[in-house]
Amino acid sequence: MMSERLKVNVTSEFGELEGVIVHTPGLEVEEMTPETAKRALYSDILNLAVAGKEYQQLKGVLSKVSNCFEVKDLLSDVLTNDTVRSSLLQEICHTEGALDILPSLQEINAKELAAQLIQGVPIKRDNLTRYLSQERFSLAPLHNFLFTRDASMSFRDEVVIGKMANKVRDREALIMEAIFNHHPLLEAKTVNPLQTNQSNSSREIMIEGGDFQVAREDVLVIGTGLRTSTTGIDFILEQIQSKKEKIRHVIVQELPDTPESFIHLDMVFTFLDRDTCMVYEPLILGTNRYHTIHIQIENGKVSHITERKNLPKALKKLGIDLKPVQCGGSKDIWTQEREQWHSGANFFAIAPGQIIGYERNVNTVEELNKHGFEVIKAKDFITGNAEITKEQKCVITIAGSELARGGGGARCMTMPFRRKPLEW
Repeated sequence: MMSERLKVNVTSEFGELEGVIVHTPGLEVEEMTPETAKRALYSDILNLAVAGKEYQQLKGVLSKVSNCFEVKDLLSDVLTNDTVRSSLLQEICHTEGALDILPSLQEINAKELAAQLIQGVPIKRDNLTRYLSQERFSLAPLHNFLFTRDASMSFRDEVVIGKMANKVRDREALIMEAIFNHHPLLEAKTVNPLQTNQSNSSREIMIEGGDFQVAREDVLVIGTGLRTSTTGIDFILEQIQSKKEKIRHVIVQELPDTPESFIHLDMVFTFLDRDTCMVYEPLILGTNRYHTIHIQIENGKVSHITERKNLPKALKKLGIDLKPVQCGGSKDIWTQEREQWHSGANFFAIAPGQIIGYERNVNTVEELNKHGFEVIKAKDFITGNAEITKEQKCVITIAGSELARGGGGARCMTMPFRRKPLEW
């Protein structure tokens, strides 16, 4: 294990990756049933044997280019601290109405406890209530944790702890907060909406990482819809205002409630490079009723709020001139819809112009190739049969026949906490 502490530092979506947190899907995925899938926010059940192999391609690429950490390993490390363990377990059990199992959890060794907090704590049927319970777990499995993006967000030297839209994901945020606050390898300031804002409005705050994108050190792009509320964005504005810096910008993109594939901004828009972005054209560039709002903050106050025509035009006014690449290609809207459904707009940059995405979205990949991105298969990159130079534009494609059915792509499954600063 490394001895030097890694400071959180993210000032763009595409600076060279230096630190990322992932979670390889495990037993928590296999514990899903048709009955619990909807409660777990899934529309289908994943085949872990296939999804696990596909995920190893993603992790293999990340491990070649960056420090890559597993949530379970980091959590196990912080649970060796008795004070942290006691506080975290108390909070989890209190939040989930499971204080009766707290004493037994305290007795489990750190590695096994980390596994159970993610994979679920099976119910002990040692009294009548638990014997008759229809539940299988005292603490439910965290089916969504492979999407590490949502529970925490890095911006500059801070980590915003997610205020999840659905209670089934609250434990993910508690775990990520404990990791960033207490892991000896990580150096970060955490900002938690629940800790910072004690007013009644904090109950309405929702903010998830899939909606939170760092365009530049002074520009955030945030989606608002089913998972991130306007009060969640107002919380971010308040944090920026409190620093009283010269000029900061937040561009807000409104999202529709349906279909479910529009759940986060990164399902319809992602940054690929200083001058390129991936878009789902009908929503981002088409004529629609969804607002794009530019908010400027100066010296601790909102100096103006203006509506813009669309996201790329709003960014262009700030000197970020992006050429849009169309998810699904430009042949027809049906292909665009089909590939967007399977996270065709959801790319993760490991460096400027070097991105990871699903190979199954063939029309999107072909469109990227037309825009100068060389197509490299993940397995060839991992084995060394294909190499990339620093200035080379490329898309590294990972298998996703099963993973994509979980409702997220490469960006959803990665939580970057450190990137090299960019020169603009």
